[in-house]
Amino acid sequence: MKIEPVHFDMKRPPVPAKWYLMPLEWLLSIPATIRHRTVITRVGTEKLKPPYLLLCNHNAFMDFKVATRAIFPHRANYVVAIDGFIGREGLLRSIGCICKRKFTSDVTLIRQLKQVVANGNIAVIYPEARYSLCGTTAVLPASLGKLCKLLGVPVVTLICRGHHVNSPFWNLHERGVKPTEAEMRLLFTGEELAAASAGEINEKLVAAFQYDDFAWQKARNIRTPYPKRAEGLHKVLYQCPACGTEYRMSSSGAVLRCESCGKSWTMSELGELSADKGETEFSHIPDWYEWERGNVRREVEAGTYSTGPLPVHVDSLPNAKRFIPLGEGTLVHDGNGFTVRGVDGDGDPFEMIKPVPSLYSCHIEYEYLGKHGDCVDLNTLEDTWYIYPHDCDFSVTKMALATEELYFAHRRAIGRPCEKGLA
Repeated sequence: MKIEPVHFDMKRPPVPAKWYLMPLEWLLSIPATIRHRTVITRVGTEKLKPPYLLLCNHNAFMDFKVATRAIFPHRANYVVAIDGFIGREGLLRSIGCICKRKFTSDVTLIRQLKQVVANGNIAVIYPEARYSLCGTTAVLPASLGKLCKLLGVPVVTLICRGHHVNSPFWNLHERGVKPTEAEMRLLFTGEELAAASAGEINEKLVAAFQYDDFAWQKARNIRTPYPKRAEGLHKVLYQCPACGTEYRMSSSGAVLRCESCGKSWTMSELGELSADKGETEFSHIPDWYEWERGNVRREVEAGTYSTGPLPVHVDSLPNAKRFIPLGEGTLVHDGNGFTVRGVDGDGDPFEMIKPVPSLYSCHIEYEYLGKHGDCVDLNTLEDTWYIYPHDCDFSVTKMALATEELYFAHRRAIGRPCEKGLA
């Protein structure tokens, strides 16, 4: 008889961080900010007391450490993805963490956040919902303005700079960047929030969340002499601008290379690219990334975008105990959205379908946990599937870009286009 797994209890009320765990949290966080000589600039928050909503950008694990220092000595409840709870659910709940499955609409979370501010605590959210792929702003949910009004407490932003160039998502090795910077800004008082519309709040949030870590690095003249600084960059820059070929980029040391046409680029200690021969198409890494987005957008608009069917291995994460191998299957991503189908170890079929209107963005990982390689994770309110394509040419970065562009195209098609920076 097949035993169904116990699902994570998403409805358990949040609790304030245990007072006796706070010194441990500070000990694990604050020394890292000292080591990186983090400079925190406060604008309007010098005397601010909880409760309030803290919205942070997301580039690396260092973000959490800076947030802990920025709110010191106050306690907070952090919204954390379920994979962060694996093997440590009790500890994370005890320090005030609230579990969320990425890119799902969850009314339970709203009730929990209301409870957090009712308890007089700080609610911390990373609204981009994933690490930035190249150190620039990711799309924000359009529901954010409504959430701010619903909570009715001051809204504060914490924008960190330097964390991506110190430990980029595509190669987590720390580069020792210092000083890093963060700005903690009061965006709305409670009174200002009540007088503003959700649209006006969103407009101000989008403006506050503009950042570019590579531009910041160059402006500050901060060098990263790490000799393998370009390794992994081909995960983000998957298409060659010289010959147009996809999925044939590679990287080693400080060099990015196209295995199709042979062209190569060297990444400088200032994070800039230069062609080893011929024209440098993009010296600024985010410009290359946005060029890829534009190419994906044209495929979507022409109705030609399609990835798959790809052979995949699927792991399930119904709770915080461990990943459960679900089985082998196929993944298709096209104008209909994501379709995953397969057969589990007992011979029973499994399926997850995420239509375009249901998903404005998606979470991806590069070489996740060193297990099966790159993956896409798709979520329902009760389960999370980590989907690993194998034995094929693909790019999870392209799937992430296509997810957003398909959603934007859908909104345009129904006459409700997204505002800039919002989904």
